[in-house]
Amino acid sequence: MPQHDQALAGRVALSHPDFVLYTTARFFVVAGTQMQSVAVGWQVYEITRRPLDLGLVGLAQFLPGFFLFLVSGHIADRFDRRRLLGVCYAGFALCSGLLFLLSVKHVRTVLPIYAVLVLLGAVRSLNGPVSRALLPQLVPIEHFPNAVAWNSTVFQGATILGPSIGGVMYAAFHGPAVVYATSFVFAMGSMAATWKIQSRSTELRREPMSSQTAFAGFRYIWKQRLIFALISLDMFAVLLGGAVALLPVYASDILKTGPWGLGLLRSAPGVGSAVMALYLAHRPLKGRAGVAMLWAVGGFGVCTILFGVSRILWVSLALLVVLGASDMISVIIRGTLIQLATPDAMRGRVNAVDMMFIGVSNELGEFESGLTAHWFGTVPSVVLGGIGTLVVIGLWAWLFPELREAGRMHAVAAESLERTAADT
Repeated sequence: MPQHDQALAGRVALSHPDFVLYTTARFFVVAGTQMQSVAVGWQVYEITRRPLDLGLVGLAQFLPGFFLFLVSGHIADRFDRRRLLGVCYAGFALCSGLLFLLSVKHVRTVLPIYAVLVLLGAVRSLNGPVSRALLPQLVPIEHFPNAVAWNSTVFQGATILGPSIGGVMYAAFHGPAVVYATSFVFAMGSMAATWKIQSRSTELRREPMSSQTAFAGFRYIWKQRLIFALISLDMFAVLLGGAVALLPVYASDILKTGPWGLGLLRSAPGVGSAVMALYLAHRPLKGRAGVAMLWAVGGFGVCTILFGVSRILWVSLALLVVLGASDMISVIIRGTLIQLATPDAMRGRVNAVDMMFIGVSNELGEFESGLTAHWFGTVPSVVLGGIGTLVVIGLWAWLFPELREAGRMHAVAAESLERTAADT
């Protein structure tokens, strides 16, 4: 393929105006929440000086999603996803506004902050499945893998800029108030952009809420062994290997930087992820998707171990960049397969289950990191987590031969849909 045509093919998703609006809205809301995460982490650690409280930040955001994900998935499959997404962005704005009020009142206890984070977790439990289920309605199916890659690129761009800006703002204005106010403005802008989207409407089956329909996403994933393997591998790997929750400790006590250093550390995985997502948008994976996933998660585990023992800021940043690039390969493979291999009428519920697994790996992983750091110390916690990730890879490669044998993503997705049609 000529270079010019290849470049156009690499940007084909951006030719759809609704996709551009969707990604623009997502960029600003993610940038705002990432800024907010830096401010919350530093504020909580500044108040209590306990790693365990950083773990509780993740737990407070995880629990609502754990209890609400079945309802959220069902809502995403019953109602207009564009309008629901706008409501979610309004919810993010509300949470930022509440955190701003707490900061200007100089609250010196973490309990009100945790209360807002619980509300934030409830909003995220609906936002995740709605946002992901809406994406396939914005581009033709043949352009969807490219849309996933660009969506991931935009997301990671926000995770690069958000923490950096948040850390600098926190340091420059001597507190989190301006960070929370900016996050509020970003969320409101995202809501406005979302209202302009004209998604390709699909006929949503308004099935009554019942145990059978609520657990349909679980049943579907359980029957699709490859998808179950992908989701569970990522969940356990990030659950054990996640060191993000402890970055305030590394920035303050180990690497001896301030809020600006925390912002750089939080941004570094996003740099690697964005570069990898941009590369995969122009050079998609060709075959052996399962093996690529195993190698990528392995790289994530190794980088986690090395980061745990690093005492030099630039080395730590470089390791987090490679860690983020490895994780992005896993994200794109999993995200593409799940979306393409799931019937549209079930995408909300299937994505709700996937988001619950992601919540286990991210937010519950933050709690696990904080708890093990409280028991064993910060550095042993991170190193043991990375070792655990490598152990999980070996177990999954043995337990799921489908993972080792998975080939091209389009072919795998088509086979999954054929099996689903045969079963119904």
